[in-house]
Amino acid sequence: MIGTRKKLIGLVGAISVIAGQFAISPIASAEGMSAVEKGKKVAFNRKTGNCLACHNIPGGQAPGNIAPALIAMKSRFASKEELHEQIWDATIKNPESAMPPFGKHGIISEQQLNDVVEFVWTL
Repeated sequence: MIGTRKKLIGLVGAISVIAGQFAISPIASAEGMSAVEKGKKVAFNRKTGNCLACHNIPGGQAPGNIAPALIAMKSRFASKEELHEQIWDATIKNPESAMPPFGKHGIISEQQLNDVVEFVWTL
């Protein structure tokens, strides 16, 4: 009886380990995250902002190099509103810009855009 019980406990443990390998990890809740943290998440996510495809951003992995590095942003933009406008639609200032108009074309939501501005402003 004791041997059977040990085998059963071992089997349950093995099943738990195997099931854990296939479990889908929960998506991190946005609750409790600051706007800067949310913006970083959007900017680094290849399905949303995908800013790393073109920009070198501190802390980012496999950055692009076809657009300016996102550093010293407060010296490059007079205000968060100006930065917001740039991300909303870069062709306003530069009609030849290759940067997608994230806000104008609804690529990201207004809230996501605001969060990205908060993040980028810290760089």
